[in-house]
Amino acid sequence: QVQLVESGGGLVQPGGSLRLSCAASGGSVSGYVMGWYRQAPGKQRELVARITSSSSTNYADSVRGRFTISRDNAKNTVYLQMNSLEPEDTAVYYCNADWLSIFNYWGQGAQVTVSS
Repeated sequence: QVQLVESGGGLVQPGGSLRLSCAASGGSVSGYVMGWYRQAPGKQRELVARITSSSSTNYADSVRGRFTISRDNAKNTVYLQMNSLEPEDTAVYYCNADWLSIFNYWGQGAQVTVSS
């Protein structure tokens, strides 16, 4: 059973940066597609960015060019570098690990608040 733990969330001013980390334990996630999702109050959870086992990436249109997803298989960790943050980026950010839709795991979430 894979466990995912997010860290690095917090309060930041508009235009600022944060880096989220997702540390996996209980098994290697090197073969998993890893994703970051977010859910704002009153809204559905949405995909922010995803990275495959071969490090191909894709991003939501709203974050492309501002956010970067990466992975370090040696550390069993995935990152989300968030730059030029906007108030609209305020949400709980969740890490996800998916293997062929057979095994799918979620972290507990990390709050990101962008406000002056």
